[in-house]
Amino acid sequence: MPYKIAGIDVHKRMLAVVVSDVEVAREDLIAQGVDASEVFHCATGYACRFPGNDGRVSGPQPEPGSYGSFVSFRDPDGNGWLLQEVTTRLPGRVDPAATSFSSASDLASALRRAETAHGQHEKRIGHADPDWPDWYADYMVREQAGAELPQ
Repeated sequence: MPYKIAGIDVHKRMLAVVVSDVEVAREDLIAQGVDASEVFHCATGYACRFPGNDGRVSGPQPEPGSYGSFVSFRDPDGNGWLLQEVTTRLPGRVDPAATSFSSASDLASALRRAETAHGQHEKRIGHADPDWPDWYADYMVREQAGAELPQ
């Protein structure tokens, strides 16, 4: 039965860890000598994340989005680890008052997504938005919290 220890999901001797880019995380593990699985997704649902389940499909989740791409490996003690790619948290999973980025790359990616959305915003309003820093900040905080994004 799944349970939580300090924010880590534990599923029958497998720990699930959230990463922002599962392919980069896998490359890093392999570079350090870890025998990591290929990136995979589930044919249906998310049950295939556990070893031995037949629902694994090679490659990342075909539809862009969070929670659907995985990598698994075992540490030297035989503990199973699962990396799950999460780029946008589901509503209620993150404190909406707290925003943080785990790396400069994560922050840069968030800024690029905000830039693209802000470009659409400026097209809708028909002029340059002089308050773009506030708009970017609002967008990035809402995106990370899984809240409705500004238009």
